[in-house]
Amino acid sequence: MMIRRTLLAPLLFGALLAPVAALAQTTSTPAPTTAPAPAVAPKPATQKVAIETNMGRFVLELETERAPITARNFLRYADQKRLDGIAFYRSVKVADKFGFVQFGIEGNPKRALPPIAHEPTTKTGVKHVNGAISTARLAPGTARGEFTISVGDQTSLDANPSAPGDNLGYAAFGKVVEGMDVIWKILDAPTSPTKGEGVMKGQMLEPKVKILSVRRVP
Repeated sequence: MMIRRTLLAPLLFGALLAPVAALAQTTSTPAPTTAPAPAVAPKPATQKVAIETNMGRFVLELETERAPITARNFLRYADQKRLDGIAFYRSVKVADKFGFVQFGIEGNPKRALPPIAHEPTTKTGVKHVNGAISTARLAPGTARGEFTISVGDQTSLDANPSAPGDNLGYAAFGKVVEGMDVIWKILDAPTSPTKGEGVMKGQMLEPKVKILSVRRVP
């Protein structure tokens, strides 16, 4: 009888250990959980354009994805060299480094392309911040080849649906990313006290600032 108990004891002890060993082999420490990194939205497509003037060079970055109609219009003028030889002809200086400058084809029918549909800032999200380039217009849908560059943030030029009348603002479609000092010099350039009609009197540059070339930057 003693022999039987002696034999049973190791067997029973081994039976108790077996599940523990199996558990040790199949259980592992869980890997720490981390939240997935938030997806980063790709930057909207843009196109850089270099403008050489007799006062220096500056570079625009056009919002070809967010404001496709207006940006494409400017690129057509540039690619067809319709802006080579034109000029900055207007400076509206409200305060030091605040106002806007204007350049364009000045109604020359040989340089003009068909008018384009209006893209308000409420649709594109491209605002009139410091350095913004925008298309001048009369009624919505009349913009052609006249452009302004803002010096300082110009929220009054953005669309404002709560305002009365024509509240669609102007179509901003890019901004200056290099050479803003050239724009400051144009804003500070001398103007004629007598040239210009209506609100534009006293805002016409004399002499004009000549644009030598407008080219895409690869």
